[in-house]
Amino acid sequence: MQVPGELKYTQSDEWVRLEGEVATLGITDYAQHELGEVVYLELPEPGATVAAGVGFGVVESVKAVSDLISPISGEVVESNLPLIDDPAIINDSPYEGGWMIKVRIEDTAQLDGLMDAEAYERYRA
Repeated sequence: MQVPGELKYTQSDEWVRLEGEVATLGITDYAQHELGEVVYLELPEPGATVAAGVGFGVVESVKAVSDLISPISGEVVESNLPLIDDPAIINDSPYEGGWMIKVRIEDTAQLDGLMDAEAYERYRA
C-alpha cells in the first residue's frame, strides 16, 4: 500500500494535497485496491462548492459504488476530466494521474483534523 508522506488522509480513504490555497483530492491506493477496477466516475464541475463531510461525487467499480466524501470545504477550481473517459487511471495512479478535483480551500485549519501518512498507515494496518 502506497501512502505518500506529504499528503493528509481521511478515514473514508480520501487524500488531500495542499498547494497554497488549492487542495487536490483523490482516493487512496488502499481505496482503489479495495474497489477493484474503477469503471465509472462522477465529479463536480468547476465553480461548484464542496463541504467538509459531504459527498462530492461517485466512484463505481466492478465490485461497488461509493460516495466520494470531501474532507474540506471550498470551491471546485478544476476537475480531472480525463478520468471521466478513462476512470481506470485511478487504479494505475491514485496519487498522480488519478487525482479527482482541485478545491480553493476556505480554511486550511480543516486539514488539522486529518491523518498524516503514519496515522493513516496505522489506521489501515
